[in-house]
Order: sequence, then structure tokens, then C-alpha cells
Amino acid sequence: MGNNRLKIGEFSRLCKVTVRTLRHYEKIGLLVPEIIDRYSGYRYYSVGQFQKMQSIMHLKELGYTLEEIGAIWEDESHVPSPESLEEKILACKAELERLKRRHRMLRALTASRKKIKKMNKITIESLPAITVASYRAIIPSYEDLGRICCEVIAPEMARLGCECPEPGYCYTVEHGGYKPQDIDIEYCEQVTAFGAGIGNMTVDKTTSKGVNNSRPGSVAVSDIIKFKEIPEVPTVVCMKVYGSYDKLYRNYVDLFAWIEKEGYRIVGDPRANYIDGIWNQEDPDKWLTIIQVPVERI
Repeated sequence: MGNNRLKIGEFSRLCKVTVRTLRHYEKIGLLVPEIIDRYSGYRYYSVGQFQKMQSIMHLKELGYTLEEIGAIWEDESHVPSPESLEEKILACKAELERLKRRHRMLRALTASRKKIKKMNKITIESLPAITVASYRAIIPSYEDLGRICCEVIAPEMARLGCECPEPGYCYTVEHGGYKPQDIDIEYCEQVTAFGAGIGNMTVDKTTSKGVNNSRPGSVAVSDIIKFKEIPEVPTVVCMKVYGSYDKLYRNYVDLFAWIEKEGYRIVGDPRANYIDGIWNQEDPDKWLTIIQVPVERI
């Protein structure tokens, strides 16, 4: 076979199309091999057919169907008529309008889903009345909170024999408003009972210290932990925050803006409720804090 003949695999690589595509074009009569060996079945294309293949690919890019391309190649000029090109221009304009409408719809749906996702982080709840063990101090930053919980608060609560409900509820309140440094913070953890070393304890609302009822008049002495009754909060706006505690400030600002926008006003100290933290998650990205803000409708 002459050097100007190409097997179907060679021709497909030259034209950058698949062998399957060439077989389909042969089947519909659009591009038939120049020679088909009757014994081997091998198909051979000429180098000159490469130009036709390029034309077919170009016309497909312009929006012509294979049937339309076949009709064009039946004409001697092998090029589309001006009327045909005008039709394709109009079809292209219509397709552009459809794509623009689809683009607007997709953007609107994306914005809606983002809004829903953001709203899913914010819920309206109520908080029951509870008794808490309280610790208050000024800390340099939120990074110190985990250390204080593990090294100071937890050992003292254990010494006092505090019992906490499952799965537990603890939070902090920032006195004097939220700020990123030198924070006047109060850590509170719900307690349900007190150990045998303290006895049957209630809370003295005057001193905010635990009073041992088994020994009238005696007080559970602790320079670190005080006990307080926290009243019920009927309406609380809650926001979930994942990540390290330095992210809380931005989320407080966003939540306060949402509260004002939705027609609420703040009527109590905001709480940061700690669900997951350094005590059970090594990865700070998995820490979960819920900001809880007491509110009422304006």
C-alpha cells in the first residue's frame, strides 16, 4: 500500500478523533475510507481526506448537525450558504439567552441555599432554670480558657464532690462586654448534686455559696468555686460556631447584627456554650461552641 494511505488507527490519531467516530461517519456515509481491503477488512484513508475531516469538525463547532454537514458536502462548494449561516446565528442568540436565564437561576438558587445554610446555624430556643458551679477570673485570651478548665476548675469541682448531668452543660459569660483580650470571664457548669464530703447542699442566694443542710449554718468553703441559681430564659437566639475560640468574636458581631435585623433586643448576658473542645477533640477545627443570647421581641 502506498505511503499516502493511512490505516484507521493512524488516521484517527492524525485527526484527533476516535476510531469509533470514524466508523460511525463511515456508517452514515459522511466520511468513507478510500480503500477497504476485501480480504482483511482493513480500512485505509488518504491524506487528502484529512482536509474533509477538519471541515466536518469545524462545521460541528459552528452548530451544524452531521446530517446538515452531509448535505453541505453534497454541494460542490462544500461550504454553508449565507442563509444557513444566518439561521445558525439566530440559533446561537437563542442559546445565549437560554444560558443567561440558566445562569441567573443558578445564581439565585446558590444564594438561596447559602442563606438557608447560614440560617440553619441560627435557632431560637429556651433555657431551663439550673444550678451551676461558677468560677470568675480575668484571663489574657480565650486560649487560656482550656488550660484553666483542666488545671483549675475541674480539680476543684472534683474536690467539692460536684455531680454534673449527662451530657453536661457548661458556658461562659463575659462581664463588661465581649473583647478579645483581658477578658472578665465567668465559667459556669451545671450541677445536679454534691458529693458526700459536702452533704445535702442547696444554694444561698445571698452569698452564692453552697450551704450544707446536714450541718445547719455551715458553708462549703471554696475560694475558687461558687454556686449559683440561674433562672429560666424563655427566648434564646443560638448560633453554632466550629473552630478555635479566636473565631468567636466575629460570630458574636454577626449574631448581634442578625438579632437587630430580625426585630429582637438583647435582655441578658450572652453565653458561650461549649459542646466539643480541647478536652475531647485534638483538632481545633472540630471544636463546637454555641453562642446563646437571651432576647425578646421589640
